[in-house]
Amino acid sequence: MIRIAIVEDEAAYAAQLQDFLHRYAQENGEEFELSIFSDGDEIVEGYTAKYDLILLDVEMKFMDGMTAAEEIRKVDPEVVIMFITNMVQYAIRGYAVDALDYVLKPVSYFAFSQRLNRAIGRMKKRASRYMAITIKGGTQKLDIDGIYYIESQGHNLIFYTAQGQHVSTGTMRDAEEKLDTLGFFRCNKGYLVNLAHVEAVRDGCAIVNGSELLISRARKNDFMEALADYMGEVMK
Repeated sequence: MIRIAIVEDEAAYAAQLQDFLHRYAQENGEEFELSIFSDGDEIVEGYTAKYDLILLDVEMKFMDGMTAAEEIRKVDPEVVIMFITNMVQYAIRGYAVDALDYVLKPVSYFAFSQRLNRAIGRMKKRASRYMAITIKGGTQKLDIDGIYYIESQGHNLIFYTAQGQHVSTGTMRDAEEKLDTLGFFRCNKGYLVNLAHVEAVRDGCAIVNGSELLISRARKNDFMEALADYMGEVMK
């Protein structure tokens, strides 16, 4: 499921973009979840990082697309932004907010589908190194490489990351399955460790970002083997 927001103040263009997306989904076997906004201020207010792609009109009445993109980038550096505009000069300004592309009005399906191909390619590439977690009030995208370790506390998971701590609902088994092939391993029942951040193993503990995480006796051999395998792959 790819989550897409359309931000367009002209109803005819908004409807056209929806039609193009439905057509593209049918032709390419994709599944889209669409949200429609009629002005930049609507999407910015209470924004949470839950979209994969935002199709953003540049010229709108209350908040223009460039300003909206600047506000969105403050809380969501990863969402793919494509501008919809009738003025080419806005494409240059788009680099300042890391816009992937722009589509010129009037929009043709061919041009739109080509740019959508590029956007989806970037999303799928990024998705392999990012994960979305449910937090209080919305969702949060996490850079998997920036996760130090995950702690299980009751029905919650605490993600210790380079950007701070994030509390999410879920089970350790769910997290373990999502991160199974990405260099994570459990050192005991309550901790799932990113092996890339293991600084040392000392006194029966894995040292991760300065924290001492106990390696249980039952998991010691498997953990050390997983760590050795990971380091061997990194050194190749």
